[in-house]
Amino acid sequence: MSGLSHVPVMLDEVMQALALGPGQLFVDGTFGGGGYAEAALAAGARVQGFDRDPRAVAAAAGKVAASAGRLALQVAAFSAMAEHMATGAADAVACDLGFSSIQMDDAAYGLSFQADGPLDMRLSGAGMTAAEFLNTADEAEIADILFHYGEEPASRRIARAIVAARPLATTHELASAIRRALRPKPDQKRDPATRSFQAIRIHVNDELGELARGLEAAEAVLAPGGRLAIVSFHSLEDRIVKRFLAERSGTLPNASRHAPSRSQTGPVASFEPPMKARRPSDGEVARNPRARSATLRVARRSAAPAWERTGTSGREVAA
Repeated sequence: MSGLSHVPVMLDEVMQALALGPGQLFVDGTFGGGGYAEAALAAGARVQGFDRDPRAVAAAAGKVAASAGRLALQVAAFSAMAEHMATGAADAVACDLGFSSIQMDDAAYGLSFQADGPLDMRLSGAGMTAAEFLNTADEAEIADILFHYGEEPASRRIARAIVAARPLATTHELASAIRRALRPKPDQKRDPATRSFQAIRIHVNDELGELARGLEAAEAVLAPGGRLAIVSFHSLEDRIVKRFLAERSGTLPNASRHAPSRSQTGPVASFEPPMKARRPSDGEVARNPRARSATLRVARRSAAPAWERTGTSGREVAA
């Protein structure tokens, strides 16, 4: 990871929303390149960072050493933050979802079809690789993953092509199989493998389940009045964040106008009504095109107890 850098998305908007001050505790749930953490340290806050990628934590050893004890890092998924912290300890939590530019540009992760690399896709380096999944799963399961996590309309055709091309070992082999199945037009701007790579990455890392559990963990560690900021990058993630904040703030619409309001039948709202979602400025998108699809959602923790944690899986929240 040396020699690579990550540009934090919507940094100014996130820091403005979190309003960190000296001595406050900020939890960076997806440390990555440390952009949010550095801004929090500059504001005088203490930082507890989490990242499931041990390579990201190892690369930040110099930042930890230079922080005079104000930065601590843990190799762990952000859904585990509640197991490593006291309840109600944090003044602010932020998560920049998905993968970093560092991971995307390093072919060793196997996240991109732009450069050939091993068909891995694991952000933590642990568990089943993308190659192991694609080379052992049946055609129907692969098609379901592509459809639900990539919103790929040609999921069955692509799954059939993947099975026919097995065994697959590299990102270029997978991308080639997908392109042969879809036969893109010469002037097509979006690579036909984009949705499928997203879907497989989400599945291998259980990203949607991790997000659902991570939101519950953030709820648990935030102190009353603490701020939560989540930056998501595609509609599947944003729907989970939007629903969570609406549900926990008591603003989720009733299924029926005749039914009693959720505030009367469920737990007391653990968040105040969320702020209006924000998108990156035109200037930021021009400087960093990867910010184009970002959405920032922010809410403030109430004094009510955290709701019971559900341990939801990725397939459950995507259904």
